[in-house]
Amino acid sequence: MRALVQTVSRASVTVGDEVTGKITDGLLVLVGVTHDDTPAKAAELARKTWELRILDGDRSAADNGAPLLVVSQFTLYGDARKGRRPSWTAAAPAEVAEPLVTAFTEALRARGATVETGRFRAHMLVESVNVGPRTVLLEL
Repeated sequence: MRALVQTVSRASVTVGDEVTGKITDGLLVLVGVTHDDTPAKAAELARKTWELRILDGDRSAADNGAPLLVVSQFTLYGDARKGRRPSWTAAAPAEVAEPLVTAFTEALRARGATVETGRFRAHMLVESVNVGPRTVLLEL
């Protein structure tokens, strides 16, 4: 699993005319799943994300209760090393990825996190205002 974590002053996800998730002063987390990922990896990645000291003052979301906006992002496993058209073969199929993204989100909530989400398999408009900017790629 991969998580691209960004500090944001605000972020939101819109599907059609509906805002499905919206946060201020927290973390935008784009999550990608590959074929050999497991619920245990999802839980570990959630822990690392929650405890990542990326916020002001070298603090984590766990330290100050910062909210998280979690958005599934299969393109984190895109491979464009050959040619101009990315390959998505490393990304897990939706049937595998969706429950693992849900497990990641639930693991964060179990730790006390306030979590908003996008909508799996939907065309999403993701808006964010990065702070810093600070962006970290976590991978298991």
